[in-house]
Amino acid sequence: MKTRIAPTPSGYLHAGNGAAFVLAWQLAQEAGGKVLLRIDDLDAERARTEYVQDIFDTLAWLGIGWEEGPHSPQELTERWSQYHRLAHYHRLLAELRAAGHLYACDCSRRLIAKRGATAEYDGHCRRRGLDLDGPEMAWRMRLPEAGTVALREWPTGTVRQHALDLPDPVVRQRNGRPAYQVASLSDDLRFGVDTIVRGMDLLPSTLIQLYMAEVLEHAAFSKVVFLHHGLIAGADGGKLSKSAGAGSLKHWRETGRGPEDVLALAERLRASARA
Repeated sequence: MKTRIAPTPSGYLHAGNGAAFVLAWQLAQEAGGKVLLRIDDLDAERARTEYVQDIFDTLAWLGIGWEEGPHSPQELTERWSQYHRLAHYHRLLAELRAAGHLYACDCSRRLIAKRGATAEYDGHCRRRGLDLDGPEMAWRMRLPEAGTVALREWPTGTVRQHALDLPDPVVRQRNGRPAYQVASLSDDLRFGVDTIVRGMDLLPSTLIQLYMAEVLEHAAFSKVVFLHHGLIAGADGGKLSKSAGAGSLKHWRETGRGPEDVLALAERLRASARA
């Protein structure tokens, strides 16, 4: 098997991040598999040097190793940044465009929220026929109005059908940059990842990427096994978020705290996925 650890350098990592990384690494260790470290740095406006360094510091503190990927911020910049793979992302976008799965959208988040009770996209531009090459146009992938996708679930690889009842996702941003869904799918295909550990909050992304791979006939992705674990709440009961405060693993390290609690959380995540 081959799994991956895919942090985003948009803040200091928290215990939930660390526990998910430990779980992915443990699965690879148990199966005699490999780990890819993929740092998702495509969103350059949010990435910062200190956040990149925090990733390496956190993995060392947790005792996690990996067989493929950068081992320093310098290696990330020189060889492993997602910016080195932009051509692959644009190639996948070209495939989606040629197959007729895209449409242009000029809706801002503010306009989407103004039109409805939620911030979810309402399909406003589906039939407007806007020019994909127009200025500041986002590209969205048209999802079927009624459809399902097959997902292989850890640990047995059991295949279950999931309803694709989701808003049409952005696959190219208004600034012309490929969106997360495209970059993530492209990287998983390129590096031969066959086991993915994710939080339940990313289940919609999994379904979107499975559908994208299906319509483009990238059959290898349909064989990937997914472990979607529960989310770890903070002291206030809310979702953990990246920060420089007491909840960050950086603060834990600086105050001499060991990784034992993170290892225990990883076991909780594994149990939640089995439930």
